[in-house]
Amino acid sequence: MKQLSKIASATFLLIIILLLSIAVYSAHALKAVATISLSHSGGCYGLAYDSRLGEVFVSNGDTDSVYVISDSSNSVVATVPVGKVPYGVAYDSGIGEIFVANHGADSVTVISDTNNTVVANVKVGSAPSAIAYDSGKGEVFVANYNSSSVSVIADNNNTVVAIITVGTQPCALAYDSSKSEVFVGHAGTNQVLVISDVTNAIVANITVENQPLSLAYDSGMGEIFVASYNSSSVSVISDSTNQIVAALEVGPSPNGVAYDQGNGRIFVSNYNSTSLSVIADANNTVITNVPLEKQPQGIAFDSGKGELFITYSESNKVSVIADSVANSQGQTRQTLPEFTVLVLILLVTAAGFIVVNLVHMKSKRRDKPPKFS
Repeated sequence: MKQLSKIASATFLLIIILLLSIAVYSAHALKAVATISLSHSGGCYGLAYDSRLGEVFVSNGDTDSVYVISDSSNSVVATVPVGKVPYGVAYDSGIGEIFVANHGADSVTVISDTNNTVVANVKVGSAPSAIAYDSGKGEVFVANYNSSSVSVIADNNNTVVAIITVGTQPCALAYDSSKSEVFVGHAGTNQVLVISDVTNAIVANITVENQPLSLAYDSGMGEIFVASYNSSSVSVISDSTNQIVAALEVGPSPNGVAYDQGNGRIFVSNYNSTSLSVIADANNTVITNVPLEKQPQGIAFDSGKGELFITYSESNKVSVIADSVANSQGQTRQTLPEFTVLVLILLVTAAGFIVVNLVHMKSKRRDKPPKFS
């Protein structure tokens, strides 16, 4: 019995050590690799990654411009004047253009990524805030905050082809490529509406936590992640049922969401806790929370280099954070989330430890000399 007790104690100690290793590993899974200085402090709201050129476009509402950052040099390579108070930004991979929602100008500016020049300005509804690219139809959806509407722009001629009436204060958008649907978050109603891009009709209405400010589509799991600013939670919506399948506790005031397809992870920027939460989409668990220096304003994932770009509300800095799961060439790879792998290692190691000790104990019993009375 004493021997079994020793084995149990040793096994428990091993489990504690491995769990601590998991915590340390998770905490260091992200690494800051660069800090980019902009010409103006604050006012950076939206970000979009241009996969064709390896660039990140950052809107600045204080200077009415868009910064173009090269991900190879982590430096600003161009500054493009746009409309008043640019907010949301989206990359159109079909024609190599950037669409920028000008919140203070009731317009959308279209930028060619070839030469970083403005090629069109499209009038939309009042106070456009969010924008999303529909790759299936070659359209751009624009959430008009003060108009309770979504404008649909055809990217082949930059004209508005539809106006969809939605709820109060639409402020977030995400395009679901597998279902050909657009998800719309509303600050005024705590709802996410689902729009079919075939009919431009609302097909579902989902109630979430207070003030959903940011949405991201997870193509690997067919889910929508919703960051609700007036809470500390992220809602996970299944696109097959349009039902909430999980509610995850993150930091106070989550206001940005980005998806890493290669590693099956969701990144959430938490404004009032100055932190970044990392979620494994395989089991919808928060695997780590990383402290940040400032209050994060916007977030985008660079799939080409496996890096996060984060802007801050009152800073002229952009943080570049590497996802350490990416390989040395910067290309992400399909893998189980690190937490899952480490748990499997934990279980296998613990089981092996128990088996070895039990075999050793039985061997000692067999070798013990017989007792004579």
